[in-house]
Amino acid sequence: MKFNTIDDFDVKGKKILLRADINSDVINGKVILTDRIRSCALTIKELQEKNARIIVIAHQGRPKNYDFISLKQHANLLNKFIKIEFVDSTINNKAINVIRNLKNGEAVLLENLRFLKEEFNLSKKNKLIEILGKECDYYINDAFSVSHRKQTSIIGFPKILKSGIGRLMEIELSNLNKIKTSNSLFILGGSKIDDIMLLANKKRIISTGVFSLLCLKAKKIKLGLEDNILKDKNKFIPLINKNIKNIKTPIDLAVEFNGKRKEINITSLPTNKKILDIGKNTVKLYSKEIKKANSIFWKGTAGYCEKKEFSFGTEKLLKEIEKSKKFCVIAGGHSSEALEMFKINKKRISYVSLSGGALLYYITGKKLPGLEALKKNNLNTNKNQKNRKEKC
Repeated sequence: MKFNTIDDFDVKGKKILLRADINSDVINGKVILTDRIRSCALTIKELQEKNARIIVIAHQGRPKNYDFISLKQHANLLNKFIKIEFVDSTINNKAINVIRNLKNGEAVLLENLRFLKEEFNLSKKNKLIEILGKECDYYINDAFSVSHRKQTSIIGFPKILKSGIGRLMEIELSNLNKIKTSNSLFILGGSKIDDIMLLANKKRIISTGVFSLLCLKAKKIKLGLEDNILKDKNKFIPLINKNIKNIKTPIDLAVEFNGKRKEINITSLPTNKKILDIGKNTVKLYSKEIKKANSIFWKGTAGYCEKKEFSFGTEKLLKEIEKSKKFCVIAGGHSSEALEMFKINKKRISYVSLSGGALLYYITGKKLPGLEALKKNNLNTNKNQKNRKEKC
């Protein structure tokens, strides 16, 4: 399916509502400069050069999480590459006045979309759609990584505005169509279990992160403190059990003891300490699997990389992949950031995707609400064009 792109619109003097994804790691309250922010800047720069008036909408974190913060820091980081104004609101008079006074080539970043209940409210009467929809001429979705979400900023605007995809979305779709995962070694980690479960039925899996702890639970191993922490994830254990014979699990783990890293064998479980990484012996075991693999698909970090002491597993496995000459896809924002953190040569990686869950939806054949909304917009556009021709 082909979508409208920036090339299909005459954007000069037009107000472009750009849905971007600049969601990034936050360490000690500080937003980390990531490829998502750099990529967003490239799309904005192109639109500025075409003399468009750009209104950027984006999110950061999830409600109640530590990284659920304002986008002010993101604006400061974007300003390292392009000129953009930040407004600490989204749909009030202050934001609307800034939008109405934009000149050709100017850009504004509105406040965190997820501060608004309207972002999660899909009812017909939605202030986010009503207000921003009236102010803008075109909608561009450049946030493939959240296009699997049924949220207002993803599926609402294509219903009322001529829409298309941004440059980052173009690149993502082009490369994802090249991925073949039938014989891959899947290295699955991180903390977003819902997404990972889409791949839990694959034939060769290495488990890390939270996923590995659930796999150990599936093997009837008591974890201790983590058993209670992961209680709401127990629903995934029956699905893991169906394929547990094809999943490699850790043989040792790293826990936090008096603020420092301590490695324990799984025979020492349960423990009343937080488990934050895989251990050295597990890294050796997994490295052998990487060397044998024909192709590799990586999603999610092996440990809590926000703390240096627990980034060991992620760093060592990524460096093992870097040495390999096999086809490899690294997926997800945190994984991409880990490549930078450990100075991994990205030229040695076949493809680095900034998307996580959306990518998994796409390669497993599931429909992405964001793409479906754009597809319907395309169909409506084509139908309108046909009607105009018939009238002529």
